[in-house]
Amino acid sequence: MATATLPESAQSADTFPINGTDYIEFYVGNAKQAAHFYRSAFGFDVVAYRGPETGVRDRASYLLQQDKVRLILTTPIRSEGPIADHIHKHGDGVRDIALWVDDARTAFKLAVERGAKPAQEPTVMKDEAGEIVIAAIHLYGDTIHSLVERKDYRGLFMPGFVPFSSPFQVKPVGLKYVDHCVGNVELGAMNKWVNFYEHVLGFVNILSFDDKTISTEYSALMSKVMSNGNGRIKFPINEPAAGKKKSQIDEYLEFYDGPGVQHIAIATDDIIKTVTDMKSRGVEFLKVPATYYDSVPERVGKIDEDIAPLRELGILVDRDDEGYLLQIFTKPVQDRPTVFYEIIQRKGAKSFGAGNFKALFEAIEREQALRGNL
Repeated sequence: MATATLPESAQSADTFPINGTDYIEFYVGNAKQAAHFYRSAFGFDVVAYRGPETGVRDRASYLLQQDKVRLILTTPIRSEGPIADHIHKHGDGVRDIALWVDDARTAFKLAVERGAKPAQEPTVMKDEAGEIVIAAIHLYGDTIHSLVERKDYRGLFMPGFVPFSSPFQVKPVGLKYVDHCVGNVELGAMNKWVNFYEHVLGFVNILSFDDKTISTEYSALMSKVMSNGNGRIKFPINEPAAGKKKSQIDEYLEFYDGPGVQHIAIATDDIIKTVTDMKSRGVEFLKVPATYYDSVPERVGKIDEDIAPLRELGILVDRDDEGYLLQIFTKPVQDRPTVFYEIIQRKGAKSFGAGNFKALFEAIEREQALRGNL
């Protein structure tokens, strides 16, 4: 396998301290309806709202939460403006992967000194519960990283949001936290953004996959996984590679109209229960051939789970030197074949399922062929 892993000593530096993923914000065409989808299908709770009724005149935003996962769904109120332009170009998609830091001013200053393009100067937001400081830098395409400092805030989320209540109550499906976010960039741009994360944010490249590792009969891609110093934040970056037909990365870039976040991986402690629940609520997942499971015992070795429910649900299994993982991928969650989700359960493994790449990408190609995009 053409995979390179950095030694542990190379992963110890943390020149840009980040505590975790603060939130992920989507720009969507109809946030009210999208919020209902994430509540009913993914088990999120809508906990806060910001919009015209709270004094914000250009947008409406719903804060969704499940355990440590926070999503903001934002829609424009009028037809013109940067949010409307973003949706017109990309469809529903991720605008902001916000990072939780201790000192947003210092983090922003350091990032800009290292070459980041400013998206928002440090801004103080206040209400009766305290203050939050937010700054932002540009990432690939129209994506940004907000830098959020909330040590002096005791409120629900941030100033401008008010509590949201509804008689429609749903049970969570067991989603725990954001495991990683994957970005797709154009051919030749992967190393540029690897360098960005290394030099600007102090990340390290912990895994690399070339087009021999991630390939099928028809298409290929290349990927490098970036991790921050404490290992809590991981951002794989993909670019297309030459193949007989259009790769999944090419399809994404075409329909998203540029680079952006391809998928968000969310962790669970019981993937069988989580996926069973999500499927019962209408979430569609990719399926691999039943023959995939014939080789699981030899390839992966002993696991705690029975193979039968994994086969029935389409959950993939892979092992590395530290344990194994179970993972499954949804189909795109909007009509454009762009953003989708990964549900992952780690049983010690710190890798990303390289042994599943071929089966997974062949499943994606079958969906591409149905759409006429392979």
